[in-house]
Amino acid sequence: MKPVEDSTEARAAETAEPPVLEAVDVTVHYPAHHGRRGDVVHALESASLRLHAGRTVALVGESGSGKSTFARALALAQEPTDGSVLLHGSPATARGREARRAYASKVQMVLQDPFGSLNPLHRIRYLLERPLKLHAAVTDPDELEARTRGLLERVQLTPPERFLDAYPHELSGGQRQRVAIARALAVEPEVLLGDELVSMLDVSIRLEILNLLAALRDEERLAMLYITHDIAGARYFTDEIAVMYAGEMVEYGTSEQVTQSPAHPYTRLLLDSTPDPDRMEFLAGGADEGPDALDGDADGDTGEPPDLVNPPSGCRFHPRCPFAREQCRTQAPPRVDLAPPVRIGDSAAVNGGHWARCWLLADPEGEAGGAATAGSGTRTVPEGAR
Repeated sequence: MKPVEDSTEARAAETAEPPVLEAVDVTVHYPAHHGRRGDVVHALESASLRLHAGRTVALVGESGSGKSTFARALALAQEPTDGSVLLHGSPATARGREARRAYASKVQMVLQDPFGSLNPLHRIRYLLERPLKLHAAVTDPDELEARTRGLLERVQLTPPERFLDAYPHELSGGQRQRVAIARALAVEPEVLLGDELVSMLDVSIRLEILNLLAALRDEERLAMLYITHDIAGARYFTDEIAVMYAGEMVEYGTSEQVTQSPAHPYTRLLLDSTPDPDRMEFLAGGADEGPDALDGDADGDTGEPPDLVNPPSGCRFHPRCPFAREQCRTQAPPRVDLAPPVRIGDSAAVNGGHWARCWLLADPEGEAGGAATAGSGTRTVPEGAR
């Protein structure tokens, strides 16, 4: 896959602006449908994230890691159990029809399955006209026609007349996803949340959709969250990457930092499971110590994700980590700053530089007994954990 063309330096200069959308220690617990009365699923724990205009943050992790739950919380489709979601610095709410409509006009979500998200009983014209009528109060027939055609042109579905009177089932998967994106753009949002929006498409057209999103991000100055399983692919499209495991954010940094210098063993596992020509030396066994040798020490068995009704104590990754020790099993690891925020003039990267939560980094020799604390400044990454 070739890198998606972008304007990284121009977008990085915008980090001095306050975030458009921010999650502050968002926690989501679901009632468990099976098991004992009162059991809950710990789907998301104290997750924080900032989305800035004109920039894209990737949220990566395997199925069940909490990515979609986090996106739903940001979209206020799921009310957080704890924590808050801020829109332009103010607490956001979607309680009541008017509040929900006002928030939806700012924050839109594009789902993984375009066929499931588009009503098959309606033509494309209706699907695009409805948000224009509800959010932009457009009622004039000529203006509706012009704006629906314009939306299709913006997502490169041309000529528009070929698609306006078609039903979703008459389009290809890529065309349906473009319609879903056009519908989201109809309300002129400031934030676009994309939940695995290319995973169901043919490989041959994924890059087309990513290039389209990159162009829309730059033209519309959208703040974008891109949820994906493909951490290596995220490097080419996003500015920063957040890695999630079992409902917790375990590593964060620029796309280059996370993919080229992964610090958490789980991030290493994700990268080693994804073919990437730029990293063939790792796949060929070039790294032989620390988290870079995750597969060798684990004897090829990485286990299964944990039960989130009864999540593991300490570090949630410890049952699958070949480097786990008693400290990992009993105490939650603190956040360790690995590199300072990238400086762009007088402003810093939007989410605090490269950091990870792992006792291998906080207490390399295992001598502190868990006394290490978060926020104590930049730490030196242990040799072999780089």
